[in-house]
Amino acid sequence: MKKKKNNQFSSAITVKAGCGLLAGILAPGLAHACACGCGVFDVGTSSMFPNGQGGMAFLQYDYQDQNRNWSGTSQAPSGNNDDKEIRTDFVTAGLQYMFNSSWGVQAEVPFAYRYFKTDAGSTTWGSLGDIRVEGLYTGFTADLAAGVTFGVKLPTGNDNYKPDLVDRDTQIGSGSTDILVGGFYRDNLDRNQNWDWFAQLQLDVPVLIQAQYRPGVELDTAAGIDYKGWSIGRVKISPVGQVIFSERTSDSGAAANSENSGYQRILLSPGIEFHIHPVKLYADVELPVFQNVTGNQVVAPVLFKASVSFMF
Repeated sequence: MKKKKNNQFSSAITVKAGCGLLAGILAPGLAHACACGCGVFDVGTSSMFPNGQGGMAFLQYDYQDQNRNWSGTSQAPSGNNDDKEIRTDFVTAGLQYMFNSSWGVQAEVPFAYRYFKTDAGSTTWGSLGDIRVEGLYTGFTADLAAGVTFGVKLPTGNDNYKPDLVDRDTQIGSGSTDILVGGFYRDNLDRNQNWDWFAQLQLDVPVLIQAQYRPGVELDTAAGIDYKGWSIGRVKISPVGQVIFSERTSDSGAAANSENSGYQRILLSPGIEFHIHPVKLYADVELPVFQNVTGNQVVAPVLFKASVSFMF
């Protein structure tokens, strides 16, 4: 539903909501926008890299509270944006299986629970998200040090919750079918193989859209190091440090607000992994140190991630 006479809608980056027709008429200069870039949760988890033939089931939890209005490279007055807060809990169940040392598949089924507050009111809802199905190829080297991923994101999430209040780019589901392309590389830094480094990227390109809304193209990359020399009994402890870079182009289409969507950001992410075979526990925090957003968008000061995986 249109919110403004100039045909601008609530702006994007995966999640955000509008303020209603009345507020749009009374305050046409205000932006309706927030920044999420939730694809960042799909990189920077080196414990998810395949290690050989067999399977891994995992459950991942991600959290962010978008409560600061941002414009360009700095915080902006809250009054410039009708959206005040987007608080989201993400739970993703996944399965990865390597048929041999070269080929494998991975599927992720997300669920999101979201609270949204705007000048016009607030709402809370939960929904299945957009399912991801990918193939993996790791046959470049015998030790599976390098790999590529390729697949699709399906429009399985709800993209029509309270459409009079929640615009398309605020919905948990994007409504688009996306091509996913990624890759990773890892190697040792010392002879004792206690220090490793890794790099990873994920490109998300929407190709099939609905109702005149095309999400922006999103690129998420991560590079980091981890240490594997600590243990307590059977428990292996690995601290992790990484830098994450994300970029998303502006949304497009009649149901998008290009003037308040799109961003670049850099995050520093310390984390830790506990490995008690066949179980791995992983957690990190992701702290933005640079953000450059188009227009006015609500952003989160910190992001959290935790996962548990079982290898079989």
